[in-house]
Amino acid sequence: MGSIISKYWNKFKFGNYLTKLLYINIAVYVLVSLSRLFVFLMHFENQGIYYILNYLMLPANLETLKYQPWTPITYMFTHEEIFHIVFNMLWFYWFGKIFIDYLSSKKLLYTYVIGGLFGALFYILAFNLFPAFQDIVSVSKALGASAAVIAVVVTISFYVPEYRMNVLFIGQVKLKHIALFTIIIDFLSIASENSGGHIAHLGGAFYGICYGLLLRQPRLKFPSFRLPKFKSNKTFFNKNVREMSDEEYNYRKAQLQKEIDRILDKISKQGYESLSKKEKETLFKSSHK
Repeated sequence: MGSIISKYWNKFKFGNYLTKLLYINIAVYVLVSLSRLFVFLMHFENQGIYYILNYLMLPANLETLKYQPWTPITYMFTHEEIFHIVFNMLWFYWFGKIFIDYLSSKKLLYTYVIGGLFGALFYILAFNLFPAFQDIVSVSKALGASAAVIAVVVTISFYVPEYRMNVLFIGQVKLKHIALFTIIIDFLSIASENSGGHIAHLGGAFYGICYGLLLRQPRLKFPSFRLPKFKSNKTFFNKNVREMSDEEYNYRKAQLQKEIDRILDKISKQGYESLSKKEKETLFKSSHK
């Protein structure tokens, strides 16, 4: 049992941010489920006080939010129903893999968190501004990773819009079509029972569109200058530097992943201290990309 826990802990500790975010979502779901079971078995008179979910969900009411300022973060890692977390995590895993292939693990983390915050902002503003929600704003709460996940989906879809992925029963579909279909469905579903969820999705999508298009722009080039006492030898720095092809990049990335998997297996069998200095450096660099 200890070796299993150690194995998954090492995967979390040394994995990329896609792995870390998946593990955090699953851990919070397990915690919420155990809390619900505990409250059910103990049959408390005021069960809401003891149910941890009530302290993780995002309230639409500004007065309640004032006393729970952490919820714009916690709500995006919180799920109550099994199908909700399974769907979100599958969606996140599929598009997260593509995201990391073209961008980076750190950008995935930023996109997830900021996209989730945009979802929270859209949700809170809509419920406090539109008359349609004035009767339920005091009791409405949001939860789930959907807004954060959609931010990831839309970002990578607008960054590589022509990329194709296989969709069950349909075949190959371009990412831009998947993203546009998702946005349209959410917009048309605002009048449904889950209004808050669809509005939050649109918040995540809005950030994804902005960030995806921004990433496609050429990097700004700042004017270079040279200090009189420190002349650089451009020939030295540019020697043997050439642009890597997609095939070379994917090959090197696959080889690195094989090496990471080998190191993680070694840790689970022999412990972290058994690693060489080079293996530790490889893990460290991989987990901070």
